[in-house]
Amino acid sequence: MFSVEIKSDQVTAALSKLAVDLADMTPVMEDIGEYLVRSTKKRFADGIAPDGTDWLANSAVTLSRKSDPRPLFGTSGTLNQQIFHEAGSDFVEVGSNRVQAAMMQFGGTKVQFPHLWGDIPARPFLGLSEADETNVLDIIEDYLTGSITAGP
Repeated sequence: MFSVEIKSDQVTAALSKLAVDLADMTPVMEDIGEYLVRSTKKRFADGIAPDGTDWLANSAVTLSRKSDPRPLFGTSGTLNQQIFHEAGSDFVEVGSNRVQAAMMQFGGTKVQFPHLWGDIPARPFLGLSEADETNVLDIIEDYLTGSITAGP
């Protein structure tokens, strides 16, 4: 068996830069988070879940209590505006700080939550759609390609 050692300042510099970039993924996680916030807010406008299904319409009782007939657009009108992300070197989280966010995402019944005026069906707004998966992979690919081709 034999080995060949190749020394190239350019390759060594590119590998060093890639190692640094991969050690702290915060920039790519920020980009993914920003994209997912935009995508989630668009789902509100479209009234669809990440899996592409339409959200269930509001009940007659709910419609009688609010002016906006669209699901997840409550009287405060803030849930769709309060979608945020947090990113770090090895994570990205997307969510909402609104108290009603979990109820809207997962649903609940009057039996579980007696203060409700009726059952609330789950209307998932957080999650990855097929398009989101593709776009997140594109963001990662762009980041890796840029990191490799940008040089030191």
